[in-house]
Amino acid sequence: MKYQLKQIDKFKFLEEGEGEPLLLLHGLFGALSNFADLVEYFRKTHKVIVPILPLFDLDIFHTTVHGLEKHVHKFIEMRGYENINLLGNSLGGHVALVHILKHPEKIKTLTLTGSSGLFESGMGDSYPKRGDYEYIRKKAELTFYDPAMATKELVDEVFEITNNRLKVIKIIALAKSAIRSNLGEELNQIMQPTLLIWGNNDTITPPFVGKEFNKLIPNSELHFIDKCGHAPMMEVPDEFNKILEAFLAKTKQSAAQLR
Repeated sequence: MKYQLKQIDKFKFLEEGEGEPLLLLHGLFGALSNFADLVEYFRKTHKVIVPILPLFDLDIFHTTVHGLEKHVHKFIEMRGYENINLLGNSLGGHVALVHILKHPEKIKTLTLTGSSGLFESGMGDSYPKRGDYEYIRKKAELTFYDPAMATKELVDEVFEITNNRLKVIKIIALAKSAIRSNLGEELNQIMQPTLLIWGNNDTITPPFVGKEFNKLIPNSELHFIDKCGHAPMMEVPDEFNKILEAFLAKTKQSAAQLR
């Protein structure tokens, strides 16, 4: 299904459905397509929101995890969302963590999948090689357990980004910022119910990263999915959506009982 992006001032975003906000933050090479199945599934019960992160639009000084978090914070303030179920994949998970630590008041639950913030075997300094399509294809395939998930369309998208010198500089700046911004010592401050969904075959943020998040975030639960890489919501959407749905239902019930 094709969705219509809205634009208000400098904010581009998708907003579908009605109900409690479910706000999704994409990763370094992510965009709407990463969340297509999730949006379609949850728009029947939630207001699903996907802000497009300005990965390539900030000046180089603000091209950091914290710069992206500021954008998300201003977006939430501008839209007036409350009781947000916040979800982030990869770099988007890292941005979500920085946000919940700085501004916990409007966040009801947190979901992380393949999140950076503790450790990532990222795209690193050697990445990306400009003009080498085959190299880019192999790198894209590493995101998934099933290399066929790295479709030509997806590889073309990444290739186009990596052929732009300024975009490459910004990707490397964001990757370095993610490595520098290790949140290990702050995660015990997160009090919201937290769901961790990890691919058992994730090579970018391997399973031990999910276990470490589970150990450090007090009110967290961890689910592993077999035959799944770094983007479970793309690779195994049915299983991912069921785990998320059960978690959101449980937190809704707990909140109702507390009233």
